[in-house]
Amino acid sequence: MADITREIERKYESDDSGLPDLTHVPGVASVLDKGVAHLDATYHDTADERLAAASVTLRRRTGGSDAGWHLKFPVAPSVRDEIRAPLSDTLPDELAALVRSRVRDGELLPLVRLRSDREVRHLVDADGRLLAEVSVDTVHAERLTGTGGTAQWTEIEVELADGGDPAFLDTVDTRLRKAGVRPSTSSSKLARALAETAPPGRTARARKDRAPVTAGDHVLAYVREQRDALVALDPAVRQDAPDSVHRMRVATRRLRSTFRTFAGVLDREATDPIATDLKWLAGELGLDRDQEVLAERLRSALDDLPAALVHGPVADRLAAWSATAHRGARNRLTGVLDSRRYLTLLDTLDAVLADPPLRGKAGHAPGKPLAKAVRKDFGTLSGLVGRALDLPPGEDRDVALHEARKKTKRTRYAAEAATPALGAPAKKLVKSMKTLQGLLGDHQDSVMARRTLRELAAVAHAAGESTFTYGVLHAREERRAELAEAALPEAWNSITENTAL
Repeated sequence: MADITREIERKYESDDSGLPDLTHVPGVASVLDKGVAHLDATYHDTADERLAAASVTLRRRTGGSDAGWHLKFPVAPSVRDEIRAPLSDTLPDELAALVRSRVRDGELLPLVRLRSDREVRHLVDADGRLLAEVSVDTVHAERLTGTGGTAQWTEIEVELADGGDPAFLDTVDTRLRKAGVRPSTSSSKLARALAETAPPGRTARARKDRAPVTAGDHVLAYVREQRDALVALDPAVRQDAPDSVHRMRVATRRLRSTFRTFAGVLDREATDPIATDLKWLAGELGLDRDQEVLAERLRSALDDLPAALVHGPVADRLAAWSATAHRGARNRLTGVLDSRRYLTLLDTLDAVLADPPLRGKAGHAPGKPLAKAVRKDFGTLSGLVGRALDLPPGEDRDVALHEARKKTKRTRYAAEAATPALGAPAKKLVKSMKTLQGLLGDHQDSVMARRTLRELAAVAHAAGESTFTYGVLHAREERRAELAEAALPEAWNSITENTAL
């Protein structure tokens, strides 16, 4: 079973002088010599180094206290999440799944071997508590493909103890800099090894992004951002990380909305099939996300009830319903992320970005075509809101408000894509759409909550339990919907009066 830890560390260049004296670092009572560890790690990647391009590292390491397979994902500068699995001859399936969105049909190969002699020191406080581990690593790198180049260097690594205060690394940094030690120019040992063992004439792969100029540039930059989000969120969704399903679903919706809204920039004949697959993926992600949101809403509503209004095992029944639904959705979602349809979708998005199906307006200055597309979405939304407000309360209005909610999201995403080009007006529209989306979302969540409460009440009744509390919760949800509907006209008037593109 894989073990996940957060690694917060900093790397420094080192010379023959070794490690400076750290006994006078504030907070450090002792520097303990923990001896020398001999580490041997083989890093795996595709031949075109897809993992390295995303600052993801996958290695099999022997020696030291944590021999095994290590998979690291970047979180922030100097911060990575490390997922460990026991030592084995082949890559464990659970780690292979976590790199599948990047590797896809590619083959993982032994790419670089790093052998390190690590001199370890522990910085501890007056109570003997570990503050950080400092090591001086003498590294020998060998490229295992191509010409098999080699490199050697020495570096200093300072890793914060589990649960430690990241500010302590600043304190150590100050001491090291005063001693003449400078931060490493490489983000990781692997990055340095790849650079220094590259075949003659080969340079590190550079991202070709440039500042967007044309309308096509702006739309493609937004598409690229969402494609990157899909790929990066895949491992988090597989690990059931908080909010990961929601964020991945939003990325699919943003992509789909962008293809539809900016049809004057990207040819829909090419993007419509992709949009169909994105709709499918969003639907699969929604099975888990919608249930998650609904369960939290009902739990919160139940917690808010006075004890006198809670009759029967409502909390237990709600918890059992939530756990069963989540488990079923999770199992299905894992299958979706391993499916040929999903992996082909990622390949297709790559192809669109590599050779975009641009239309005539793509080469224009961004102002007019992007503003026109956003205004068109806003106009359609205005019609949907107006029709919904003209309907009497009831099922037809509920459906109309839900349609308006979906169009609100599309208008918001269009404004997001256009913000770098259109500036403050688009940014203001994004903010307005978020407000409207929240209001309409609360209404739709109430509709779904009431449906679920009726279903749970029927099950409770069949089991001979009281259904009183379900009725109380249902009535409260009705009131929440009424309040959302009552607030909508004023909110919409404010939005229309302040929207100018």
